[in-house]
Amino acid sequence: MIIVLKSGASDAQVEDVCHRITAMGYSPHTIRGALRTVIGAVGDDRGKDALRSLESLECVESVTPILKPFKLASREVRDEPTQIKVGDVTIGGRSLVVMAGPCSVESRPQLLEAAEKVKAAGAHVLRGGAFKPRTSPYAFQGLEDDGLKLLAEARRETGLPVVTEVMEPEKVDIVAEHADILQVGARNVQNFPLLRRVGDAGKPVLLKRGMATTIQEWLLSAEYVLARGNPNVILCERGIRTFEASTRFTLDLNAVPTVKQLSHLPILVDPSHGTGHWQYVEAMAMAGIAAGADGLIIEVHPRPEEALSDGPQSLKPERFKALMQRVRRVAQAMDRDL
Repeated sequence: MIIVLKSGASDAQVEDVCHRITAMGYSPHTIRGALRTVIGAVGDDRGKDALRSLESLECVESVTPILKPFKLASREVRDEPTQIKVGDVTIGGRSLVVMAGPCSVESRPQLLEAAEKVKAAGAHVLRGGAFKPRTSPYAFQGLEDDGLKLLAEARRETGLPVVTEVMEPEKVDIVAEHADILQVGARNVQNFPLLRRVGDAGKPVLLKRGMATTIQEWLLSAEYVLARGNPNVILCERGIRTFEASTRFTLDLNAVPTVKQLSHLPILVDPSHGTGHWQYVEAMAMAGIAAGADGLIIEVHPRPEEALSDGPQSLKPERFKALMQRVRRVAQAMDRDL
C-alpha cells in the first residue's frame, strides 16, 4: 500500500505513521519528494484493510494499493527517477555514466594501465572482475581476494569508483570493503540469499538482467534488495538468449523504455556482453543511449588478444576513446550530458 502524506507533514507525523505501519506488521519505506512524502507499506496483502484506517489521520492524504507485483521498484511508489550518488558520480541524473575496464582483473600492470586509459577517455567508474562466474570450471576464475586489493589500488591511483561482481553471500562483506558498487551478475539475478545480503550491505547494487529473465522477474529481483532498506539499485540490460546465434546474446533495447515506464530505477546498457563482438559495441552503445539508458558498462582491455576472459568483445583503449566521442554527440542529441 502507498500512504501519501499531505504537503507540509512534519517529521514527527512521518515517524508516527511509520510506527503505526510497523505495529500492523508491515515494513515502512519513506520516500521524500519535492512536494510531499510517500510511505510504502510492504508486507502481506491480507492486512491491507487495517492500513486503510490510516486515512483517518490528519496528516494522511490517501492510502492506495500498489498494483504492480514489484512494489518499491514501481513508479506507483516513486514517480521521480531515482538518482544514486557514488562519490562524485551521480547515476540516473541528466548526465550519463560510463563504467569501463577489463572483464577480469589479471595483473597489477594490466589493471592500472586499463584504469588510467579509461579515465583519460572520460569513464566515470572502473569495472573489473575479481571473482568470475565461468561456464567452464577449467576457465580462469579471477584473482579473487588479490583482485579486490588491486581494484582498491586502482581506485587510489585514479580516483575512479570501482564496481565488481560478488557471487556468494559469504563474500559480500569483503567485496564491500574494496568496491563502491556491488555487481550481481546475470547468473545470480535470482540468487535470493545473495540479493538479500547485498541489500543488507547498504552499498549501491548493479543488478544485471539474467539471460532468460523477464523484465518483471528482473524488477522483482531488484525488489529483494529494495525491501532490505537499500534504495540504491542500478539495473543493467546485458542481452538475453534467443534463437539468434550470430551474436553472443540479443541486446534487448526494448527493455530500456519499458523499464523507464515501469520503474524509477536507473538503467544501464552493456553492449559488450550484449553482442560478444567488439565490432558491434559502438553501434549498440549509441543505440542504448538513444533508447534512453542512463549510461553504459563497457569492457576495455589494453591487449584483448591476451585477455584471460572475454577478449573478443573487449575494446582497445583507442577504440574506447573514439566511442566516447561519438556517444557524447548522441547524448547531446538526447538533451543529456556525458
